[in-house]
Amino acid sequence: MLCGVGSLLLGGCNAKEIAALQQQNSALTSSRDQLQAQKTALEQEKSRNEEAMRSSLLNKSQQVNQLNDNLSGAQQANSALSADLRSKEQRIAEMQRILEQKDAAVKALRQKVGDALLGFNAQDLQVNVKNGKVYVSLSEQLLFKSGSTKVDPKGQDALKKLATALKGNQDVNVLVEGHTDNVPLKGVVSGAKDNWDLSVLRATEITRILTEAGLPAGQVTPSGRAMYVPVAQNDSPANKALNRRTEIILTPKLDELFQILEAN
Repeated sequence: MLCGVGSLLLGGCNAKEIAALQQQNSALTSSRDQLQAQKTALEQEKSRNEEAMRSSLLNKSQQVNQLNDNLSGAQQANSALSADLRSKEQRIAEMQRILEQKDAAVKALRQKVGDALLGFNAQDLQVNVKNGKVYVSLSEQLLFKSGSTKVDPKGQDALKKLATALKGNQDVNVLVEGHTDNVPLKGVVSGAKDNWDLSVLRATEITRILTEAGLPAGQVTPSGRAMYVPVAQNDSPANKALNRRTEIILTPKLDELFQILEAN
């Protein structure tokens, strides 16, 4: 090679040496071009990889941000749900407290009424608790003569004692329900044309006695149920007598509880 170069410089190279050098030069040029192409390809691949990596990192960053946003939203929703749950638990606890107070008040009321009405025949007067209410059931025999709407003296005594026991207790609603058997009235009896009339007129008369004995008129409501709410089948004189009754239903007011329910 050196001789060849020297020969070129001296102008003494032969054609064979020139051809060999040209072939080497061509091979070197081809090799250089290949290397340049490989370099370009590698640089392009590197650029693509870097771009793909940047895109992947950007996507991962966006995903992380989205996850953080979702987590933050979930935490806020969880905090709101927890606050709502605490609020509902407080309302439930408050309702439970009021119901317990109401149950205690019903028991105390039943005891007070029962004590006030001691001495009356158990077949004529009964005091029971049912569905959170105090039921005072008075037979027709205690209150009225057959077909009459005027309360007998013994019945008036029981009603006045009941009114005395309830005086000052403004938190109790008093419902007076008149009931009859299923035997139709014959004509007009004491101003009543049928059992509806008879039950209503009797309830109204009892309401009048209770209010005259001291109960506020706005606290007492008369109503007539006629023969439609029997306690026994109307198939015997004894059962019909059970159905001819007046029920005085005492219900503690639940204004606080209703307010809580309305708030929901």
